[in-house]
Amino acid sequence: MIPIAKPIIGNDEIQAVVQVLKSGMLTQGKAVEEFENAFAEYIGVKNAIAVSNGTISLDIALKSLDIKQGDEVIVPSFTFISTANAVLFQGAKPVFVDVDERTFNINPEDVVKKITDKTKAIIGVHLFGYPFDVKAIQEICEDYNLYLVEDCAQAHGAEYKGKKVGGFGVAGCFSFYATKNMTTGEGGIITTDSDEIAKMCRLLRSHGENKKYYHTILGYNYRMTDIQAAIGVIQLKKLDIFNRKRINNAQYFNKHIKTHGLKLPHKESVVKHVFHQYAVTIEKEFPMLRDEFMEYLKKKSIGCAIHYPLPIHKQPLYRRMGYTDENVQCPVATSLSKKILSLPVHPSLAEKDLIYITETIK
Repeated sequence: MIPIAKPIIGNDEIQAVVQVLKSGMLTQGKAVEEFENAFAEYIGVKNAIAVSNGTISLDIALKSLDIKQGDEVIVPSFTFISTANAVLFQGAKPVFVDVDERTFNINPEDVVKKITDKTKAIIGVHLFGYPFDVKAIQEICEDYNLYLVEDCAQAHGAEYKGKKVGGFGVAGCFSFYATKNMTTGEGGIITTDSDEIAKMCRLLRSHGENKKYYHTILGYNYRMTDIQAAIGVIQLKKLDIFNRKRINNAQYFNKHIKTHGLKLPHKESVVKHVFHQYAVTIEKEFPMLRDEFMEYLKKKSIGCAIHYPLPIHKQPLYRRMGYTDENVQCPVATSLSKKILSLPVHPSLAEKDLIYITETIK
């Protein structure tokens, strides 16, 4: 079976972990500091704050902005559920907006329609490794005095007009889950040029402690381990190589998959798409239904997945909270969920895998 995703862990990551285990410093020590400094430099920001996972990075970022009950935060409905759940953690209300049919990213026109006097922030998601329309969302935030938070969980190394994502908003939030473009197993990081936000995030991740056993605010235990950070330091050095391989794999598919009714990923010149997923859509002209196509691929030992089968506002959790089709209009997100399909694009694919996948589809 050709898997839909596969992390690449080498001997250098293993040796880095062994060194941490031998050192006796296992949590938030020198390895975490090294990883934070390296990641901040890579993104091109002043600060990076490592935490235990990507969802926590969103949670802490919003807490640092004092998002609270009664506030509204705009989020795209077509993404992973943690983007919206992080808003709920603050007691605030996620306001769902639709996405662009070509890029699958947040639609600026729909954002403007759904801003109210309660709106405090916009979370833009660089979905599948494709940067959202940063310029348009930045201008909206400036016009309405809103915070821009970037969800970069799937976009390590992606660029918009030559600048890496994670440095455009007041905070960028990354995940290092096992299948991301780089991994620490689990883990997350917040990037920001604001020293004030960075200070608050550091307090929040470690019991509100500003020095040993002195606690100034209510904080949490959201720390990253040195074991995770040691893996992250090595993975970060390999990230550009991993991404180049993903891009090359995607370009191979773009060149060789010419099947009527199978719509390939959109690409604009101003972005660097790092293809966390290679997401196609199954259009009406395609000779079989999406589920039939999935079964066909799986029988041929080709892994595939639906990202995502339900927009967030249609998830049972949000249905129970009163988010219905009557009060949430996201027709593109709904349509995409019925026809989108991800094919393998990860760096572990060999040339024979690429040939087999394209020939099987043909």
